[in-house]
Amino acid sequence: MIIPAGLISQKSFREADWWRREGDGVRCTLCPHVCFLSPGETGRCGVRIHMEGEGLRSLSYGMVSSLAMDPIEKKPLYHWKPGTRILSFGSVGCSMRCPFCQNWKLAECAPSVPLRRISPEEPALLAQRHGAPSVAFTYNEPLTWFEFLLDSCTFLSEFKIPAVLVSNGMINADPLDQLLPQVAAANIDLKAFTAEAYRFLGGELETVKRTIQTLLNAGKHVEVTFLLVPRINEEIPAFTEMTAWLASLDPAPVLHISRYFPNREWREPATPPERIREFEVIAKERLPWVYPGNIDGDIVTRCRNCGGVLLLRHRYSVLQNNVTSDGRCAFCSSPSPIIL
Repeated sequence: MIIPAGLISQKSFREADWWRREGDGVRCTLCPHVCFLSPGETGRCGVRIHMEGEGLRSLSYGMVSSLAMDPIEKKPLYHWKPGTRILSFGSVGCSMRCPFCQNWKLAECAPSVPLRRISPEEPALLAQRHGAPSVAFTYNEPLTWFEFLLDSCTFLSEFKIPAVLVSNGMINADPLDQLLPQVAAANIDLKAFTAEAYRFLGGELETVKRTIQTLLNAGKHVEVTFLLVPRINEEIPAFTEMTAWLASLDPAPVLHISRYFPNREWREPATPPERIREFEVIAKERLPWVYPGNIDGDIVTRCRNCGGVLLLRHRYSVLQNNVTSDGRCAFCSSPSPIIL
């Protein structure tokens, strides 16, 4: 039986959602890879296994690799509950294989990653105990943690604690619809804007686009992160097309253009800060809210009516907050895009 080493100590595994039998095998239908698994095989995510006689099982249910209280700006979310802290949970497994991944040990379920089991109620209980106004599922790809994610979000909803996804958006339409009522906000990685680049990264562009649009159509707060990586997604025509597509959405999401640093297998030099600024200028031709990421300097959100500073940030700290309790500019009383 092929079980990731970091999960091998589990005594039992929860039955997975979203699969069907096909002859002697099973077909996972959670993400667009729709992996066909013979007995003993795990899917491309590494955490869903066909156990003979039992069907598809989740290896990672309740298994936590990372737990931290983060600034909300670190997700990054700049227009949702600014200046607050968010209780963040991660597990192991991922549905893509980006060669520059910063959390590749979690993505690959590396044996060196320590894991501990928690109950689905624990995120809500810990958030309540520590006064965290929201909870994020992040660090690895949370959608591969689907069953635990769904159960945990149900408890969070009962406690009236919003749930946030930091995700690559690789999920099929029906499971996303099931999860949607439990999610308040999301940051989705839009890693490139060509099918070829997405195939190289182990993903599917159209699925990610659909996820972003579905979240927005459901009234969820969505911010998008584009990590600018040399030799992978730095073609300006494709990026321009991406910003035009984002601008066509209603509402157009916040866009973060983040600086890449070498990691995992990708050894190209870090993205020059001036390259980030160049792409920021291009994006601002179409999008109202664009922010550079992973570079030094203050980040400002200005009122689009009077030009006043709504929010001034430095790194992950909010230095000024001039948004009223009802979400208006403190200078001219115009509605702002900030959700408090």
